[in-house]
Amino acid sequence: MRISLKVCAKARQNKVEGPLEDGSYKVHTNAPPVDGAANAAVCELLAKHFGHPKSSVHIVLGLTNCRKVAELPDR
Repeated sequence: MRISLKVCAKARQNKVEGPLEDGSYKVHTNAPPVDGAANAAVCELLAKHFGHPKSSVHIVLGLTNCRKVAELPDR
């Protein structure tokens, strides 16, 4: 399953909002967007939100952009 994301790095708290009206999710992480730290935090937050292991969540598009597409295993 692929989901669209809007990522807000360096936020005050870690949280996942959504699904929004367009079907995407908004992810807030307090990790900085340096050396992939925010991407790793986003994968960890999505895994926790959807109940999957961290190793099964991957960002497939938008590694250096605030708009991303993540891939999660089907349920």
